[in-house]
Amino acid sequence: MSVLAWGMLGAGVAALVAGLVLVRTRFRAAAGAGKLIVLGPVFEAVSLAMFSAEHLLAAKALSGIVPKWLPGPMFWTYFFGVALALAAISFVVWRGVRWSAVGLAVFFLLVVATVDLPNLGSGLDKRLFWILTVRETCFAGGAMVLAGSLWPNAGLARRGRFIVGATMVFYGIEHFFHPHNVPGVPLEKMTPDWIPGAVVIAYFVGAVLVVAGVAILLRRGVRVAAAGAGLVLVLLVVFFYVPIFLTETHSRLAVEGLNYVGDTLLFGATVLLAGFATERS
Repeated sequence: MSVLAWGMLGAGVAALVAGLVLVRTRFRAAAGAGKLIVLGPVFEAVSLAMFSAEHLLAAKALSGIVPKWLPGPMFWTYFFGVALALAAISFVVWRGVRWSAVGLAVFFLLVVATVDLPNLGSGLDKRLFWILTVRETCFAGGAMVLAGSLWPNAGLARRGRFIVGATMVFYGIEHFFHPHNVPGVPLEKMTPDWIPGAVVIAYFVGAVLVVAGVAILLRRGVRVAAAGAGLVLVLLVVFFYVPIFLTETHSRLAVEGLNYVGDTLLFGATVLLAGFATERS
């Protein structure tokens, strides 16, 4: 594998191990669905660590995404790479999390405002444009829930939870229209032929997302819905995306495979975050 792939993999594994060790006290104190929900920030940190490593190790390639009107694209690529690393560390050690969550929400909303929305005219009729725009908005929504639960600010958490629930329904419906595409975040990649029952998996994941998303929108059994759907997405990473990545480790697709692992895990973590502090919202 390339240095970039090893860097992303190493950062993700380090965040996972440290996060699982340091979350033990909160995990033991939680009950029922809460035991899964408290793992949300850990999984969030894993993805953020992976994408931070990608920003720092592939800054030149990623700097092309920075809006042309913004000077110093390399600076901003490194800046956000460091910012993602600091957010990951914050979630792992569980210090300054309210500020990290706010900063993360602002980061993803800035991506929507400066990268996605300027392409609205050309992307209005393109499926991928909406998948990506909604994805970044959803990631911001999960961070809003976490921040709102820690300040506490019920309004902020409620708005973030609505964004996450609506995204789950939208993505869930997409699974039924495009069952041969990879599940979770329904991007354009097709499910490899060697994976058995691909269509059944897509329909199952789609149904889970729709049912859980509706429950979150209606504020009925939010914690159970978030924990259940989040668990399905995490298991999807372990038993679907990790095996795909392992088949790509000796090819140029290794980094792409890691991106799908991190992307789907971040979506799963975001869904878990939607279950935070629902009793105060």
